[in-house]
Amino acid sequence: MTFLLRNRRIWVAGHGGLVGSALMRRLAREGCDLLTVDRRTLDLRDQAATERWIKSNQPDGIIMAAATVGGIEANRRHPAEFLYDNMMMSANVIHAAAQRGVSKLLYLGSSCIYPRMAMQPIVPDALLTGPLEQTNEAYAIAKIAAIKLAQYYRIQHGCDFISAMPCNLYGPGDRFDALNSHVIPALMMKFHEAVRRGDKTVRLWGTGSPLREFLHVDDLAEALVFLLCEYSGDSPVNAGSGQEISIRDLAAMMADVTGYSGRIEFDPAMPDGTPRKLLDSGVLHGMGWRPSIALRDGLAATYDWYRKTGGLRAA
Repeated sequence: MTFLLRNRRIWVAGHGGLVGSALMRRLAREGCDLLTVDRRTLDLRDQAATERWIKSNQPDGIIMAAATVGGIEANRRHPAEFLYDNMMMSANVIHAAAQRGVSKLLYLGSSCIYPRMAMQPIVPDALLTGPLEQTNEAYAIAKIAAIKLAQYYRIQHGCDFISAMPCNLYGPGDRFDALNSHVIPALMMKFHEAVRRGDKTVRLWGTGSPLREFLHVDDLAEALVFLLCEYSGDSPVNAGSGQEISIRDLAAMMADVTGYSGRIEFDPAMPDGTPRKLLDSGVLHGMGWRPSIALRDGLAATYDWYRKTGGLRAA
């Protein structure tokens, strides 16, 4: 049955982040009552405080987009925090939602939950069939635990809890800093600074050969709202563009977007991460959803936002 949003109380947990801010923009068109709370007011790692907040605010639906995130270097330096923070936040929200009888919960996972060498394109059934990518193992383990928790509450208690697995995301509201950025904001900053300084060479990590799939965060927000309303099932749902690009070609595209015309060199001594990661989004596409923002257009719009804001988030 369709979960109707109009006049419902919908809590976007993590509303100030990349996905959360996109969800806020998208849900503003749905006539629902949007609930938010910042991390200074509510620490989602605190089980009792999380339960009190949900009891007091009584959301009808929850989209769990709050997370501690970062790129390869942040994951390598802080695996304990990545595992603990994400495991505790997710478990507390899912458990409290079940305890308080929340009608619908959508948990936002990540494509890093899948094995490093999973068959391509990756289907949801690939979960737990092989070793994870070491550079983000802690984050992936926390996400897997939460996906399973939501699934078990559904199976054991009949809770309408679902999960979505996006591919690599980008867009306005992304994290732009040297340690915690993912690949697109990291590349954007590097090329922007190279243009500003007049550098003749930009040196990048790895070989440039890994293949990645990217989705604009506004496309993901559309997909998540669609799933919240229309999907109810045990299996996680992949959300991807269906298009992949090598890091080398992405770097060339980013150089074009930012106006950089110098040399691009790769450092094969640094880690590449997973060799290839393309999601099978057949379930979502079969339900009628398709992305609408081409990568080159999305990068140009994101770079325009970055230049205007300096990469600073509104919340």
